[in-house]
Amino acid sequence: MHVTVLGAGIAGLATAWELTQAGHQVTVVDRAAPGRGASAGNGAQLSYSYVAPLADASIWRQLPHLLTSPASPLKLRPQLDPQQWRWGLAFLAACNAKAASATTRRLLALAASSRSGFEAMQAQLQPDCDFSATGKLVLYRSAQGLAAAGRQVALQRDMGSAAQRIVTPDECVAIEPALEGYHREIAGAVHTPSECAADCLKVCEALEAALRARGVGFMLGADIQAFDQKAGRVHAVQTSGGAVEADAFVMALGTASARFGRQLGSYLPVYPLKGYSITLEVDGSPGAAPTVSVTDSARKTVFARLGKRLRVAGMAELVGHDDRIPEGRIDTLVAATRAVFPRCGDFVERAPWTGMRPAT
Repeated sequence: MHVTVLGAGIAGLATAWELTQAGHQVTVVDRAAPGRGASAGNGAQLSYSYVAPLADASIWRQLPHLLTSPASPLKLRPQLDPQQWRWGLAFLAACNAKAASATTRRLLALAASSRSGFEAMQAQLQPDCDFSATGKLVLYRSAQGLAAAGRQVALQRDMGSAAQRIVTPDECVAIEPALEGYHREIAGAVHTPSECAADCLKVCEALEAALRARGVGFMLGADIQAFDQKAGRVHAVQTSGGAVEADAFVMALGTASARFGRQLGSYLPVYPLKGYSITLEVDGSPGAAPTVSVTDSARKTVFARLGKRLRVAGMAELVGHDDRIPEGRIDTLVAATRAVFPRCGDFVERAPWTGMRPAT
């Protein structure tokens, strides 16, 4: 069967890889180079076991601060966009304990499948992607937040999650010595020893090379324009580079999937959740920069070690498809890094980035 995958981010390339493994002929179509969208500068953490949903009952309590504080990691810019309002209302409707529990179960199942697929690919390709398996600490500043995290850990344990436990501030520093200067700000943390990290762009580049070697066709720099349908099935995609026919199509277009779904008469509950990252060259001295992945829950910021670099990512903005990078948002990431890991590097090269996470 000839399958065309629309989208060359990590989801599209991983799909193309699995299809070639199953013996299908594959073509990949994208307007940009592989991995250059939301995959390029993401948080780099491979979080398989601690999967607390964003839509949680605690959001209602936090909402006034999240929406009004200038330092808030969440920003909402209401627009005359039915997709934004429909997605936002559905998100708020899911902010309850029952929905969060069901989402946790689905996320754990998806994460387990993702881990299995990634490790199989990794064993075969051995991609140079700054992979590490040093575990993760999710930090909490308050006893209340830590208690809620403990309940999430218990819930996940009952669902078959990998081993994880609540640790004290002293244990945090023992696990990650670079946190010593932040010790007084920590009430405790969730420690998951099995969590990993990898440079998503490097994974995409390795997959592209492997797919090309296996005969996969790439049509890059091609804008998708329309779908040709017969008897309720898509048989071709019209692009700026010409028509692409196939027996089946996979849509892996991230936040653009909602727009193309409408062309096909389907509502896809996907909306861009804009985030930012910086990537710093780190001081290699022991205890200066973290080797364990760290998430600061209060700052909504993640830190992932990628070889001799540190990826720092955060923020969640509901502002539509706005790819500008305000200097203030990058300053916030720099300030967070200085606060948590003041000795990690000189902060000269920051490599600021923004991407649109496809949020459901």
